[in-house]
Amino acid sequence: MSNILRSKCVIIGNSTVGKTALTQVFLSDGRQFPKTYNMTFGVDLNVKTIAIPDTNDVVELYIYDSSGRDLYYDCLSKYWHEPNILLAVFDVTSELSLDSVSRWVAMVRSAMPQKAASIAPGVLFGNKTDLVERRAVSPKAGASVAEKLGLTYFEGSAKENQGIEEPFFLLAHEWHKLYNEKKTTFDLIT
Repeated sequence: MSNILRSKCVIIGNSTVGKTALTQVFLSDGRQFPKTYNMTFGVDLNVKTIAIPDTNDVVELYIYDSSGRDLYYDCLSKYWHEPNILLAVFDVTSELSLDSVSRWVAMVRSAMPQKAASIAPGVLFGNKTDLVERRAVSPKAGASVAEKLGLTYFEGSAKENQGIEEPFFLLAHEWHKLYNEKKTTFDLIT
C-alpha cells in the first residue's frame, strides 16, 4: 500500500516568462506545448502524481500556476493558502524577470506557515534557453540569485521540452524527505 503525500507547489514569476508553458509541458509528459499564448487570470490549479523511487510513496503535487500580472499580486496568496514548495520562473532573455524573482519568492514565503518558510523546498528555473541569440542572463547570474534566495537552480526550455521534469522531481523528492524527517521526529516523541 502506498502513502500519498500532498503538496502545494506554487509557480511564480513575471508575466510571459513561460510559467503556463512549463506547467503544461510537465503535466503532459512533454507532449503538449501551448501553441497560442493565453494569459493566466488569477491561478490555474493542476494535479500530478510523482512516484518516489525505492519507496511505496507518491507525492501528489497540487500545482498552482499563478498569474504574473500586478493586478493579481495582492490576492494570489489567498488562492494558495499555505503552500509547501515553490518554483520561481524567469525568462533568460529578460534581466527584469530575474530582478523580480526575489519579490515573488518573498510573497510566497510570507504565505507559508512561519516555521516552514525557511525550510520549504524551492527552485529557480531559467526558461527559454532555446533563444540563444537573445539571452541576457547568464547561468552564473541565475545561479547566484538562486543561492541568495536559498533555491536550487535549473535552466531549460518549455518549448523544446528540455530540463522540465528535473525541477518538479527535485521538489517532490525534497518534500518527501522533509515529510519523513518530520514524521520520524513526531514518531520519536509519541
